[in-house]
Amino acid sequence: MDSLSSTRIYTPPMATATASAKWSRTAAVPWRRLLFSPSTAAPPLLLLGRTCPAPSCRRLFGMGSSSRRSVAPFDHLSHVESTSQLPSGAGRISRPNAVVLGEAIAAEEVDLVVPSHDFSRDALVSSPEQYQQMYKRSIEDPAGFWSEIASQFYWKERWGPEVCSENIDVRKGTVKIEWFKGGDTNICYNALDRNIEAGNGDKVALYWEGNEPGQDGQLTYAQLLEKVCQLANYLKHVGVGKGDAVVIYLPMLMELPIAMLACARIGAVHSVVFAGFSAESLSQRIIDCKPKVIISCNAVRRGAKTIHLKEIVDNALVESTKNRVPVDLRLIYENKSAMDRETTNRQEGRDIWWQDVVPQFPTKCPAEWVDAEDPLFLLYTSGSTGKPKGVLHTTGGYMLYTATTFKYAFDYKPSDVYWCTADCGWITGHSYVTYGPLLNGATVLVFEGAPSYPDAGRCWDIVDKYKVTIFYTAPTLVRALMRDGDEYVTRYSRKSLRVLGSVGEPINPSAWRWFYNVVGDSRCPISDTWWQTETGGFMITPIPGAWPQKPGSATFPFFGIEPVIVDEKGNELEGECSGYLCIKKSWPGAFRSLYGDHERYETTYFKPFAGYYFTGDGCSR
Repeated sequence: MDSLSSTRIYTPPMATATASAKWSRTAAVPWRRLLFSPSTAAPPLLLLGRTCPAPSCRRLFGMGSSSRRSVAPFDHLSHVESTSQLPSGAGRISRPNAVVLGEAIAAEEVDLVVPSHDFSRDALVSSPEQYQQMYKRSIEDPAGFWSEIASQFYWKERWGPEVCSENIDVRKGTVKIEWFKGGDTNICYNALDRNIEAGNGDKVALYWEGNEPGQDGQLTYAQLLEKVCQLANYLKHVGVGKGDAVVIYLPMLMELPIAMLACARIGAVHSVVFAGFSAESLSQRIIDCKPKVIISCNAVRRGAKTIHLKEIVDNALVESTKNRVPVDLRLIYENKSAMDRETTNRQEGRDIWWQDVVPQFPTKCPAEWVDAEDPLFLLYTSGSTGKPKGVLHTTGGYMLYTATTFKYAFDYKPSDVYWCTADCGWITGHSYVTYGPLLNGATVLVFEGAPSYPDAGRCWDIVDKYKVTIFYTAPTLVRALMRDGDEYVTRYSRKSLRVLGSVGEPINPSAWRWFYNVVGDSRCPISDTWWQTETGGFMITPIPGAWPQKPGSATFPFFGIEPVIVDEKGNELEGECSGYLCIKKSWPGAFRSLYGDHERYETTYFKPFAGYYFTGDGCSR
């Protein structure tokens, strides 16, 4: 039996500690991800086979439908307890449990990264004890926990006495999840008007950095609200109302979050499609949701390449019309940096230039008050059958959950400048470019271009230009920049950075360490987030300042999330084990259905293990 060498605690400046633990494995493991369970009072720490948001219910490592696999491909590790004391504010690792994912195991030292005393002292959650107290209440009293958070937002009408009504057990009838039903609110109002009323009208809401260096812009919260209201008034003028679908096929211009917020303001349901998907993929989504309007632009530059989006829209609508889903109105934004209108194919009366009509409408538009359970958006994921799944998120619970996860997972401060490199065509862009940050009154950077254009230093040039403090990106980008060499990073200051984040897939320990040591100068905690399009927000993630971090580990459940590991018969497993990752009970950000196919919703997510939400992933403890 091989054993790993002793664990080495890495302590940033102003933190000193030593610890040792030996780990032994019972079989060869071709992939690794170490996770620790700091105390018996803490919830279980889980290894996840897929760090989302990626299309759900795929086999571990993305090879088909996970619901079809018969054996969870995991190996076990045993542990020897550590008795070392961590510095004050960092907690004690008393029962470290470990499982491994990613890189080949070899006898090597592994690091626990302890937050500095300065960071923990000022953090929103500054100790394991504070986390455990908050987590315990969120599980034992979810109605009280989430009601207190809900009270921080504006509600035209307060919800009824039943905060949560749910049935996730298919044996007991139709699956139903409802949070704050009966409460009337508006997520756009809470993201913009509420922050302006709090005195933040002159605060920058959006910075925009274009594809080419030197292309930039910004909008304050007051200016953003005016832009949103103008588009909302235009949409109402052309007949879009509460419950109507609007497809948005835009690149990362400021007009993309503007369009999302404008739909939300009038109660319309937006469906953002990644501006890069083919005409066939776009037409499938159009056919399914039957929008009244499509919002797009003529073209976009990504790096040195021009993508003709208007042409893709035209081709997609040819196909949708064949399937009896014509769309009579196309609002087209003229993206002059990519293509001028004179060279854009356009049909008079059908294709309307955004710049010709939207600025003519009033800058004030009353918010449409909607029930907490009214739909907010549809976001399509790839289905195992070939038909995209329309994940349906509603308003109230999603609003609370994205705002709260953003706040705590990134230790958000009002002075932060936040940059997430994700596109709004994905759930990350919905939850952590648009809604979560703006609901907290944050300043958000929107980047149109490619992160390695014109060279591999572009990200850090942008970080210095805007004094970015929170940087959230994907491991794929981290590894790509790592291959390009440290010199592209170290030529820039990056002194503004204080929190880093990882999303979209597992981050291997060597990439984690490079991200931490080189990009973050060994001082920025990394929020390694696991979640899904379907969950709406983070499910398992480190909370900066609360715990030591393990390279490549997603660590602990977020507040209100009760993960369990079950065997093939649905029996909950205890202690060290491998099995299928499920979630007990619902949470506010959970999706409510698959659009037009509730039966598929139940079959995919709730029938595999009755009484639980099945994530489609395997895990080990």
